[in-house]
Amino acid sequence: MRFAIIAILMAACILKGYAQPDEDDRQVVGVAEFSCKENSPYTRLVTEKVVEMLTNSKRFRVVDRTSRDKITQELELQKSEAFIDSENLVEQDIAVAAEKMITGEIVKIPVYRMKNGDGTVRGYKASVAFQMKIVDVATGLSTEATSFEGKASDECLSPESAVTMAMMSLQDEIAEYFRVNFPVTAKLLKILEEKNGAAETILIKAGKKQGIKAGDKFHVESLEMLDGEVFPTALGIVTVTALKGEAFAECKVSKKEGKGICENFKAGKDIRCSLIIK
Repeated sequence: MRFAIIAILMAACILKGYAQPDEDDRQVVGVAEFSCKENSPYTRLVTEKVVEMLTNSKRFRVVDRTSRDKITQELELQKSEAFIDSENLVEQDIAVAAEKMITGEIVKIPVYRMKNGDGTVRGYKASVAFQMKIVDVATGLSTEATSFEGKASDECLSPESAVTMAMMSLQDEIAEYFRVNFPVTAKLLKILEEKNGAAETILIKAGKKQGIKAGDKFHVESLEMLDGEVFPTALGIVTVTALKGEAFAECKVSKKEGKGICENFKAGKDIRCSLIIK
């Protein structure tokens, strides 16, 4: 009888997953635990810092694959009879499939003890160097490995804080790497102004939280599926004139491109706006 109840509850979880579609359209990015040529106890700190930087950008749904085994074990355990009456069950459809995976190899991660004249340890310094690349999960293709080398940290009270400081010296460099390799794409939500069947001002779903600013430009394309592949048709370039809230931007459309954008939008075409990287 209990096994029948378990089956019913599992089915309900599956139905719940279908009944409540995920409205978060941010790209899902996974981070695998970085490998290391050295047998260092601090390698995980590097991976955790990359996860933190991705998460803080608020542009992605970040999946920490370093703890995936623990999550899987917990989900399997909660399917057991012992948890049937628990009020703290994790939803069984919690797993999110990553579209891109970030992998890395730590080349060196030295940690130095700083000693007083009598030989006692007064603090620690560290540096870190690693390579990182992005793998497309669907195709298996990856970017070229990019090298990062942080500045030596100041003297810190613990090895962990020294490694963290060394990673923080790379924050801007890594942020730029993410910006270039994960270009912002946005939906065309609304035509705000049009004249004689041509769009003059449009609203797109990308704004301050994606790092968009006035003056940025977007490629606008209509998308269609041809023989199982996405086929883009260029519609023009639009320029951000104003940010609206955290997630939206108004864009100016040139006269010669406004008609095509307006026609495709009103025809219900799938339209993608991609940030032009300067």
